[in-house]
This record gives sequence, C-alpha cells and structure tokens, in this order.
Amino acid sequence: MMKCYLGASLRPAGAAMSKVRFKYIKSGRAKFISHLDLMSTMQRAFLRAGVALKYSEGFNPHPYMSVALPLQVGCESSCELIDVGLMDETLPDIESIVLPEGIQILEAYKPSRKFSEIVWVAIEVTLHYNKNITQNFMEQLNACFARENLMITKRTKRGFKELDIAPYLKNVEFDIDGEVIMTAQISAQDPTLNLMDIESVLEDEIKPEHLELKRIDIYDSNMIRFK
Repeated sequence: MMKCYLGASLRPAGAAMSKVRFKYIKSGRAKFISHLDLMSTMQRAFLRAGVALKYSEGFNPHPYMSVALPLQVGCESSCELIDVGLMDETLPDIESIVLPEGIQILEAYKPSRKFSEIVWVAIEVTLHYNKNITQNFMEQLNACFARENLMITKRTKRGFKELDIAPYLKNVEFDIDGEVIMTAQISAQDPTLNLMDIESVLEDEIKPEHLELKRIDIYDSNMIRFK
C-alpha cells in the first residue's frame, strides 16, 4: 500500500474525515501514466467535480489519498482501488468526475476492509512472439511454470535476493487467442510479484519479444473477491 499527499487547499482541516473507496479502470494509453502523475490527475479531477477532499493539518496541507497496490507503468487494470478522505459522508457522483481517456471510475462506496487484507491478484499476461506457436511450444511453457521451484533474483529495498516464487504463483494456464495468453493468480503483497518477476521465470528458448500484463481481480487469503 502506498499513500500520496498532494496539493493544497483552503478547506478547514480540523473536521472529521469520511473515507470513500473508488474502484477504477486504467487501460489504453493511460497505462503509461506513472503512479505519482495518476495521483495528481485524480486530485485535479476530484476538485473539478467539487468533491470535498479532506486535507491534512499544518503549514503544507495535503489531501488524504491511499492506493491499494500501485500499478507498474505499462500495465493495465480493471480493478484498481483508491481510498480518499472526504469532508462529509456524501458519496460523490462518479459521473461528474471527468478523467483522461483510459481511466474510468466504476463505483464509489464506503470501505469495510483494509488494503492489507489483499493477498492475491488475478492477472492476464499477453506474450508476444514473432514466430508460429506450436503445441510443443505450449507444452514447454506449461512445463516451465510446473516446476517445483521457480527461483528468481528479486530486487528489494536492501538490495537483491534469491526468491522461490512458486508458492506465490498459482493456477497458471496458457491459451492461444491470436497471441499466447497466460492467466494466473500472483502474490499481491509480501512479496509483491510483478511482470519482471514472471518474465524471469521464462527460459531463453520460450522468452517472448515482450509481455503485457493486465490485472483482472483482487482477492483475500481465502480467494474471496476483495472490495
């Protein structure tokens, strides 16, 4: 979970805060917007729509905005979540919040669960190859992820470490729909797996020219859809 406090306002900061959770899509060209730029975009859109944001106190007040799982640049998602602190209990009219092409708010509601309860993310990865895909090639892909251990070198805040991601990657399936499509559930937090980690598992002979990832859904530890 990452928190961002952006901008300033003349609104009084001492009033009680009401938290609202927004679910939104990030797709198309919008997938190239960085996390911080996305937060700035969201803040401006809320202000234009007259959403009464709650601000921190002090000499440099910032709106309270907290994103569940910051999305890697270049990836798409249909299940992004952001919590926003508001000055009152009224749910905003999402139709009035105008955002750039590729970003669309699906719903707004009062949250009942913490982002720390998110454990799994369902993903769809498109693997692009400049060659014909044979049945034998698909078998190689399946065999690669069926190994008991999937060791990668993962970068952390303290440097690099070896990690077996097999316990954090499950229900891997491959299909062909013009391109090779991989579906799976990956660990959302502790550790957080990303597109680079998945690519690291692929052996050289089955490594694609490039990959594209899309988040489909998010779940708790019991594989119950998180909301």
